[in-house]
Amino acid sequence: MRILVLVIFLSLIYGVQRFWFLRAWRAAEQLSSPALRHGLEVFLIAALLAFVVSLFSPVVSRFIPVRLIPQSVITVSRLWLIASLFGFIAFQSVGALEWISNLAMRFRPSDGIAFSPARREFFRYAAYFAGSLPFLATTYGFAAGRLRYRVEKVDVPIHNLPPGLDGLRIAQLSDIHIGSYMPPREIARAVEMANDLQPDLAVITGDFVSDHNDPLDVCIGELSKLKAPLGVFGCNGNHEIYASAEEAAQSLFQQHGMRLLRQESVEIAHRGDKFNLIGVDYQRDHMVTGGSTGPMLSGIEHLVRPDLPNVLLSHNPNSFHRAAELGIDLSLAGHTHGGQVQVEIVDRRISPARLITDFVAGLYHLPMGNGAGRNGNSASENGNGSGKASLYVNRGLGTFGMPVRIGVPPEITLLTLRRA
Repeated sequence: MRILVLVIFLSLIYGVQRFWFLRAWRAAEQLSSPALRHGLEVFLIAALLAFVVSLFSPVVSRFIPVRLIPQSVITVSRLWLIASLFGFIAFQSVGALEWISNLAMRFRPSDGIAFSPARREFFRYAAYFAGSLPFLATTYGFAAGRLRYRVEKVDVPIHNLPPGLDGLRIAQLSDIHIGSYMPPREIARAVEMANDLQPDLAVITGDFVSDHNDPLDVCIGELSKLKAPLGVFGCNGNHEIYASAEEAAQSLFQQHGMRLLRQESVEIAHRGDKFNLIGVDYQRDHMVTGGSTGPMLSGIEHLVRPDLPNVLLSHNPNSFHRAAELGIDLSLAGHTHGGQVQVEIVDRRISPARLITDFVAGLYHLPMGNGAGRNGNSASENGNGSGKASLYVNRGLGTFGMPVRIGVPPEITLLTLRRA
């Protein structure tokens, strides 16, 4: 399955880049100046090579010192990849509309006009306009969209929440991805914004880095400036696995007076009442790996407290189904980045994150499975929220792959627990 997806992905990239390269090459051939024409052709070839090297840098780095490529070249290549794809779709969509229009004209009663130059000129300029919009949007998404942090304040209803926990405030950060596109000063800005919310508890739900080259210690050092009277807790994400940094992250959390929960729980008291905070490493699932890996959250059943509200830190939102079955009241996740790019068509939001999860961003609810809620509550008791588990998916701070955010602003969340 993964090989098929890879083949489709590479075929799409090839088709899109061939389309734009040939159009640019033909435009260069129209230039009257030989020097300018040849110069532009050399530039196109060099740009194509740089794009290929940047795209396949994990493979190319085995033969060529990719570090010699300026970061600006890598950035432009990544921006071009997403802009050229959506530009291609927009351009071809206008072409499809023109084809449908021409087809419809053939079936109209003849009015003596077999061809309309004005209509053809309209569609030509419409195609140019539509094709340029994704390039403008990508530029905005890189220059401004990815750095416009938004604070989301969310009330989470929990059935039979003890009175002392009503109003408990949890600040959540996720998917930091420190690196070239997320410098320490931006993490510090997000931490300051989170501290201004005056949370009782602060949590970070994974992906501190993108790969082993990123400064994990600097990232966690900045996150250690989070202030919350009940403490700062976290869990690992999938990129900690890729970077072989799970143990290092746990150690650094401990050094800075925080706690990274790895298949463990801690009981936290607040205003005379208590809740159970559980944290797990990244939970693999078939939607990502392409095959069954067994039940998610396997082996943590003993961590779930039937006598206390349970809050779970799990980077992958796809663990929510299993968490609801186990009777966990609230799951906090990240991982999706909200798709990073989202468009709305006919009141329907389209996001790449839909390819890996049904839980893209925001608050979700599921019934507690098998009567597993506290005090035996299940969803069948009544329709007012009794026995319902909640999940909140944070859109994350950083980016991965494409350093842009369009319609999906980076997020700092303040969740307030409420008695349902």
